[in-house]
Amino acid sequence: MLKREKEGPDRVFHALADGNRRAVIERLTRGPATVSELAALLGVTVAAAVQHIRVLEDSELVRSEKVGRVRTCQIDTAGLRGAEAWLRRQRTAWEHRLDRLGAVLDDQSKEQES
Repeated sequence: MLKREKEGPDRVFHALADGNRRAVIERLTRGPATVSELAALLGVTVAAAVQHIRVLEDSELVRSEKVGRVRTCQIDTAGLRGAEAWLRRQRTAWEHRLDRLGAVLDDQSKEQES
């Protein structure tokens, strides 16, 4: 099977599929944190935390900056905006489909009453 590179919302949903990465996002909503703080939060090594952060950075959910030996992470909303736009399009499409289904069912109900 051909492996396809993840793009746009695929990257975001892949990143958010992992509970540890969701925990990082939840923590960062309260403000910036160092990689060491995030590793302690997750109960993993700094190396493992860095791997999670890389996935979050690739999906544009997190950005980090290194000053000296300390890497600090913070939320990046670009990835969420792309996923939100995709979800909005899906919601609109499904609302239209359900509206059409409702109209068909109403018509059938009226025909049966006649």
